[in-house]
Amino acid sequence: MLTVSAYAATAPDKPLEKTAIERRDLGPLDILIEIRFAGICHSDIHTVRNEWGGTRYPVVPGHEIAGIVAEVGSEVTRHRVGDRVGVGCFVDSCGTCAPCVAGEEQYCANRVTGTYNSVDRDGRVTQGGYSTHIVVTERFVVSIPDALALDAAAPLLCAGITLYSPLRHWNAGPGKRVAIVGMGGLGHVGVKIAHALGAEVTVLSQSLSKQEDGLRFGADHYRATSDPAVFKELRGSFDLILNTVSVNLDIDAYLSMLALDGTLVLLGLPEKPMTVRGFSLAGNRRSLAGSNVGGIRETQEMLDFCAEHGISAEIDVIPADKINEAYDRVLRSDVRYRFVVDASTF
Repeated sequence: MLTVSAYAATAPDKPLEKTAIERRDLGPLDILIEIRFAGICHSDIHTVRNEWGGTRYPVVPGHEIAGIVAEVGSEVTRHRVGDRVGVGCFVDSCGTCAPCVAGEEQYCANRVTGTYNSVDRDGRVTQGGYSTHIVVTERFVVSIPDALALDAAAPLLCAGITLYSPLRHWNAGPGKRVAIVGMGGLGHVGVKIAHALGAEVTVLSQSLSKQEDGLRFGADHYRATSDPAVFKELRGSFDLILNTVSVNLDIDAYLSMLALDGTLVLLGLPEKPMTVRGFSLAGNRRSLAGSNVGGIRETQEMLDFCAEHGISAEIDVIPADKINEAYDRVLRSDVRYRFVVDASTF
């Protein structure tokens, strides 16, 4: 076992603190990664504070991991020592069910193994990227292109693929009208990717405070949803709406903005159940859907696409002792647009 430094939470009402954890011995198909940067995702906060339930304490969060290969198992063929690599939201799956065979490991019929707060094949609880090192099976490690800086690439391992996957699945591109709800850690990356795909992009945000950024990132339009008139003006306007926020919205109001056969996709996951009127779906034959990151193959495709188009997250790099403060700032929307922890400070 390798003992490494990490930051962990021991209870939902306790701050994350420095600790030591053990990483498993390297197996034939395993890779030891020296973590350089770990992004802070809202999912980390939900898990640490047990807002979704089921948190196993102590928990080391972090599933936006960028680093360097430090050692490889005897049968590893895809990566070599010194390679720039990343790890996203999961680190194992059954590999044999229909979704896994199709490259959709995130929907594994036999339970995907999350990067943290999940039970691994050896019965141990997985611990995430708020640490100096991690051991991951080769199949779940992706290559980070040289054109992407490691710190700004880290959030792409969750935020980037969370937006890229539905944009690809619902064929966003030239001639498609796409709306992004929220201009936060997820939304700002979505604007960049949707623009690069050739879609007409509109940001739907509570206010116009980030309008200049949104237009700079590639949005064609920017509207404030705090104005009720916006929903009337944009009725039937969009082919695809991606909702990136984690609060409960008036889903019926957003469905009204979909054109014929349009789809509203939920990416942010609010704590409380949502309600929707049947008429909101029947009108214009609208669909309400969800999407959960992307498979390993698609994640690599996303990284290559971002490298080709010069897309990365807008980040604020912080030391580990600022994580708890960063959590509170995320909840206040006081970040533009993603906190990334420097792993050398763990």
